[in-house]
Amino acid sequence: MRLPASRGHAVRARIERWIRRELGQRPPKAKSLVVTVWGDAIAPHGGAVWLSGLIRLLAPLGLNERLVRTNVYRLAQEGWLATRQDGRRSLYRLTATGLRRFEHAYRRIYAPPAEDWDGRWEIVLAPGAALSAPERRDLRKELGWEGFGSVAPGVFIRPARADASDPLGEMVRTLGLGRRVVAVIAYDPPTNKVRTLQTLTADCWDLAVLASEYRRFVARFGPVLQGFQANTDLDPEQSFVVRTLLIHAFRRVTLHDPQLPAELLPPHWPAPAAYGLCRDFYRLTYKFAERHLAATLETRGGPLPPAAPYFYERFGGL
Repeated sequence: MRLPASRGHAVRARIERWIRRELGQRPPKAKSLVVTVWGDAIAPHGGAVWLSGLIRLLAPLGLNERLVRTNVYRLAQEGWLATRQDGRRSLYRLTATGLRRFEHAYRRIYAPPAEDWDGRWEIVLAPGAALSAPERRDLRKELGWEGFGSVAPGVFIRPARADASDPLGEMVRTLGLGRRVVAVIAYDPPTNKVRTLQTLTADCWDLAVLASEYRRFVARFGPVLQGFQANTDLDPEQSFVVRTLLIHAFRRVTLHDPQLPAELLPPHWPAPAAYGLCRDFYRLTYKFAERHLAATLETRGGPLPPAAPYFYERFGGL
């Protein structure tokens, strides 16, 4: 049922105040926000847009033209984006490397948490003598993004995952480590006479800090979700802006989450509630946010193309 015009206007005004307060109190870093927008909104539509359209799209999120230009240029320098000049206009698109990075990073944001674990562990051994100090630092950082915890210097573990992708192999190749890193699969012994890998969970991952971050996320975005649920006549720009802030914040939390199976987590783990909030908001607003994208962006071939089929598989299906 459509709300009376006066009540709908009041709801939109409250949402607008929430947006202004968020941008004032927690202004997102420009480069990171551009990455969020490209991965969440632009990549499903082919990954290429005019810079002028991107500047218009990011303006309601507090980024001015100079910030957008500077950080898009930096992403191009880092290999995420490529540019093509057409007169005085610049068309930016995802490179093949950038697309792989986005697909890998965002897969864990939108996919439902894994429910089954067969008890296997992945162990990565990186002998100190085989790697330089910068190589060890880069490997540790990349393994951390992949959910590995450090047991000892050069020894990293995580619960084995059932998906068929091989991010570890791709990462080792990208870092140029070749056969200097060893990966093995292990099981905990069927005895309680020795310490098991499962008992190392608290040593490898700071789950208390992560739980606090998830709870703050739910407290931050829960009220604005209720505002959208109270109004069927949603504003497209507001839908896009809040969706972007939501995914930006969720990305920052979940990419630090090793996504351990339930058997290794403490009681009342808050990650499912945070994921459910994102899912509910996305399903409620995606049509309106997509309308805003279509009205704001265009490509070299004309209007923004429709979202790819995988977009509609996000959060278990839109």
